[in-house]
Amino acid sequence: MTDLLLWGVLPYVSIALLISGTVWRARYDRFGRTSHSSQLHESRLLRIGSPLFHFGMLFVVLGHVVGLLVPQRWTDAVGVSDHTYHLVAVGTGAVAGAAAVAGVGILLHRRLTVPAVRRATLRSDHLMYTFLLGAIVLGLLATILNSTGATDGYNYREGISPCFRSLFTFSPDYQLMAGAPLAFKLHILFGFTLFALIPYSRLVHMFSAPVRYVFRPFVVYRSRDPKRLTPRPERRGWERVR
Repeated sequence: MTDLLLWGVLPYVSIALLISGTVWRARYDRFGRTSHSSQLHESRLLRIGSPLFHFGMLFVVLGHVVGLLVPQRWTDAVGVSDHTYHLVAVGTGAVAGAAAVAGVGILLHRRLTVPAVRRATLRSDHLMYTFLLGAIVLGLLATILNSTGATDGYNYREGISPCFRSLFTFSPDYQLMAGAPLAFKLHILFGFTLFALIPYSRLVHMFSAPVRYVFRPFVVYRSRDPKRLTPRPERRGWERVR
């Protein structure tokens, strides 16, 4: 029953909260979907921590997409051995995870030690940072334990990945999670909780990327030709500048 609730029900609850919250904020809180930037209060640490965190998380997410959505038989079919796959996954994942941890650590240090930034901290930030840092650290811990043999050679591509893909067919194979090590389970629980928190925290700004900016019409600038300028109408009494 516990496995059913954790791995068969919780993922759908998390996704439902993510979608419904995002739609609600897009409709009723369009101008509140920001990162609540505190750059005006402090910029030196922000310039270091923010790129580390964002680029680190970008590669962490890409690594999870490949690891969870690409079946092992596909990589075997193109000639990538299991050893090579794990070697590349662990190497790139460790670097990306370390960069994300370093970045979020700098951002947390900045938020706690700079008075102006600390005053600008929202209540939701405390919960968001807890699950964000927890998910990253637990992911690195699971990677280290699995790489050092502490998990008895557990292969997440045969357990966690098929279980995750089964969610898309609405027939979750939650029994596959029974053999997953505790570190992997905690990492997944923190991850799904973080998904549910995205629309209700500053993380919602990831859906506010200025995509339409690329396709905007060009702004046309014309020279001020005195011969083609029409005279301005005289200002009315209440519009005049004293």
